[in-house]
Amino acid sequence: MKISKIMHRDVKIVGPNETLRDAAVVMKKLDVGVLPVGEHDKLVGMITDRDIAIRGIAEGKGPDAKARDVMSHEVKYCFEDEDVDHVAENMAELQVRRLPVLNRDKRLVGIVSLGDLATQGSLPKTARALHGISQPGGQRNQSHAA
Repeated sequence: MKISKIMHRDVKIVGPNETLRDAAVVMKKLDVGVLPVGEHDKLVGMITDRDIAIRGIAEGKGPDAKARDVMSHEVKYCFEDEDVDHVAENMAELQVRRLPVLNRDKRLVGIVSLGDLATQGSLPKTARALHGISQPGGQRNQSHAA
């Protein structure tokens, strides 16, 4: 099965000059924790609720700081014609819960989440993806908190 069959197509994009408040309001309205950041018809980053909290508020940036100040610039993605199992393996390796989906012209056409894989995809591959994503690593691991 191809990712295009299970991805969400109606994706809201925020601009890099929009404020953290604007991004948070959109996240609240859509009940999501991540938004693609686009500029001039190109995907330039991703911003998460965690980015707003950790890279924004915790570092003294206020609600009027720009999305570009806290977003992740290095965006991992998949293509809409990729196989679900392959994408699940990549998500496990990358330790991500969501990936933007691009067409072969590198235009954003959707987003796929671990939940999409669980409800529509291969359960064994989804379980492996969740296992990979859930591995301790880096500073995200609370068991190593100072």
